[in-house]
Amino acid sequence: MATSEFELIRRYFTHRTRHTLLGVGDDAALVKVRPGHDLVISADMLVAGRHFLRNAEPRLLGHKALAVNLSDMAAMGATPRWATLALALPAADTNWVKNFSRGFMALARRFDVDLIGGDTTRGPLNICVQIMGEAKSGKSLRRAGARAGDDIWVSGTLGDAALELAALKRRITLTPAERTWCAARLHTPIPRVGLGLALRGLASSAIDVSDGLLADLGHILDCSGVGAEIHLAAVPASAVLQRYLDRVAACSALLAGGDDYELCFTAPRAARRKIERLESSTRVRVTRIGEIRSHRLRTPRLIVRAPDGVPLRVVRGGYDHFG
Repeated sequence: MATSEFELIRRYFTHRTRHTLLGVGDDAALVKVRPGHDLVISADMLVAGRHFLRNAEPRLLGHKALAVNLSDMAAMGATPRWATLALALPAADTNWVKNFSRGFMALARRFDVDLIGGDTTRGPLNICVQIMGEAKSGKSLRRAGARAGDDIWVSGTLGDAALELAALKRRITLTPAERTWCAARLHTPIPRVGLGLALRGLASSAIDVSDGLLADLGHILDCSGVGAEIHLAAVPASAVLQRYLDRVAACSALLAGGDDYELCFTAPRAARRKIERLESSTRVRVTRIGEIRSHRLRTPRLIVRAPDGVPLRVVRGGYDHFG
């Protein structure tokens, strides 16, 4: 006997909630934002064959589907509270759904997020998550706000997820141990929620690195009406990626690969010591990679300098969903 939509929801996606007046099981959910806070909302869609391989392991896919949304909360300096999940499934495969829900709900519990509703239907495999959180009124981080003289910072290391994709596409050959490291960065990113919260009152702007450093930093520059200069040698790379930086695929992964889900943010120079101290309190590495500059018309908005100081010719800015 085929498993119904409602049975899938009841069995795998109905869980006790902590921050919700009314969750899964009615026509809509009811939530209440704490006094003095704003409601922060984001959504991401993952499409099979576009954002993930059709044979992707469902538990890892469940993790990533929520992680990419939690990363948006981190970039806003918001505390994640609630999520909805819409699934289009080719068939009611209970084993697939069970493992997907395990990955999704394990991360939800880790970050204390209530799953409060959604939808399931038959169709090409498609995952859409909407996430909602709280930020103290007027204190959320935004892309606009960078000012000339601000430092540019990045959390963690960049490029490993894209390096794994390059290996999958046989553009580069990695050892089994290197593949294991890079695959973890691609399939199970850890959103920097704690760092985002700690940056409130320190950062002048922020964004999560989902489409590649150059593309996402470019959004900050566009929204803030400024330019920037960064140094290739300062961009943080893992030991694995550093071994291949003489290859085009690795350099492209570092600057424009995407799927990093680290934070790129700007802050006044006066905040340097406070930001450096966040490494011990958040246990997340932060690296200063450049500086915000004033921007003039008909001049490059973003300059990337090679180790010898020569500006690099940047051909590809990042991931394009319609490219």
